[in-house]
Amino acid sequence: MSAPEDFSRRIEEAIKSPKNLGELEGADAVGTVGNADCGDMLRMWIKFKEENGKRVIDRATFQTFGCETAIAVASVATELIAGKTAEEALAMGGSELSAPLGPLPPVKIHCAQLVEGALRSALSPANIPPSNQAVAPTLLQQFQEQSPKKIVLEPSK
Repeated sequence: MSAPEDFSRRIEEAIKSPKNLGELEGADAVGTVGNADCGDMLRMWIKFKEENGKRVIDRATFQTFGCETAIAVASVATELIAGKTAEEALAMGGSELSAPLGPLPPVKIHCAQLVEGALRSALSPANIPPSNQAVAPTLLQQFQEQSPKKIVLEPSK
């Protein structure tokens, strides 16, 4: 099976029955991130519990306006972070959060960055990532950073 076929199969399996889809009542943390360029938006809810004297992630859920890859990455990421402390989850980058799906094609890397951004937004909104990887800004931040575009209509001759 070729790499693109294997990737497509893994994505298809992940979206057939996405895990942890939907709002989480009583969440301890909520993070939202969006990408104005492609229109994707993802919100992640996180609930903690005490385990062996540590505060760990009990459950994480998500909702997204995004493509199938964004759904698949969010689904596997919510499974991966369960049982981790906030610090352990924050140490995970997009490639780790999407690892169960295999390497993402270059055009889909933004989906993993979207999930990573929502996780960081939920767990530590003011946190600067420990790596040099860019974290997707929130939808509001992207709109605030954009300068208004002027459209000049010329009369037809």
